[in-house]
Amino acid sequence: MSDRDLMKRRAEPEAPPASDTQPGAPSTPPASAEAPPAAAAVATRKPAGMTLRQNIEGEAFRAQIAKALPRHLTPDRFIRVAITALTRTPKLAECDQASFFKCLLDLSSLGLEPDGRRAHLIPFENRQRECVECQLIIDYKGLVELVMRSGNVANIHADVVCDKDEFAYDRGEIVKHTIDFRGDRGSVYAAYAVATFKDGTKKAEVLSLREIDGIRARSRAGQSGPWKTDWNEMAKKTAFRRLSKWLPFSAEIRDALELDDDRLADDLAGAATAAAPRPLKRAAGVTASPPAAAEATPPPADTPSDI
Repeated sequence: MSDRDLMKRRAEPEAPPASDTQPGAPSTPPASAEAPPAAAAVATRKPAGMTLRQNIEGEAFRAQIAKALPRHLTPDRFIRVAITALTRTPKLAECDQASFFKCLLDLSSLGLEPDGRRAHLIPFENRQRECVECQLIIDYKGLVELVMRSGNVANIHADVVCDKDEFAYDRGEIVKHTIDFRGDRGSVYAAYAVATFKDGTKKAEVLSLREIDGIRARSRAGQSGPWKTDWNEMAKKTAFRRLSKWLPFSAEIRDALELDDDRLADDLAGAATAAAPRPLKRAAGVTASPPAAAEATPPPADTPSDI
């Protein structure tokens, strides 16, 4: 190479390699980089100025529940029921939106609606966080619906027992429960649930009024929601939860029991109840009488539930 060619090459600036990045220049992702997935919780999305109802009716929430809902429920129906729950309990509008949408998404995954029958949405004052949170309470009827979907149980019956009923419980079996609907049944002193399996065998659980009230006292939602408005249904649910420990569980039922904000009471009561004497264990054919130390008088009994 001549001296003239060498001097010419030295005078030309060298281009940086194609893969190098200029100092101070922002890095750019490769063309194939994917955008982050949509947030799993629409709950965390709280656009400025949007109310809870507007977020429920928004496309983001509709898309999320459409992925989780079973075939028998449509997003439109589920959203209508959620808005009805919001209208029925105006204080829900004050709830932390994250907790509210979590409850709705949990219900959609179970295929249950917050209709006040199968499930309840309850506003709860969280003084530690200084906000109102939404609690999910799955009703007795909602739990029974999930159990019946499994196909392992032929029949489930639950009821409350009153002073004027003829009731006999002997060695784990409901021997007799006769109700005279022509007059007042009197005060409730017990609740029970019994399951009949496909092979004809049965399993029953009975709880006294004292046991039910003890469980209610340990529940975060014990002083609000259905415990105040539908005591009888919650008493049946408490007996059914105790019975559910003997039922064949599907993943769906397990999830429902874990998501239920009333679950703590039943879990805490399980060990204590197993060790405590059962005040309702009586000889077959003997009419039951109310416990002497009943601490509370619930509302009058409604009609039995049999599903």
